Amino acid sequence: MTTYEQHRTVLMTIAAKYEHGVFKSLEDVNVKEGTVVEVYLPPEQTSAGRKRSIKELPFYGIWADRSDIEDGVSYVNKLRDNPRG
Repeated sequence: MTTYEQHRTVLMTIAAKYEHGVFKSLEDVNVKEGTVVEVYLPPEQTSAGRKRSIKELPFYGIWADRSDIEDGVSYVNKLRDNPRG
């Protein structure tokens, strides 16, 4: 094995599930037993393992007090029918 082969970085994405303190692969993985790996979690999965709700986003409800928007669908349809107001 050359020095390059010993030090090269191999990037893989492995689907896994976290259960009882252990990451369990959801697929067969060709990695030598005892290999140390780094795990990167997507940002939306870092809060108790769930995706953020739309209601948690800062823009949720910004039109709540508007009297000219009765609901999103009718508002969008109104814009499509008369885009320049």
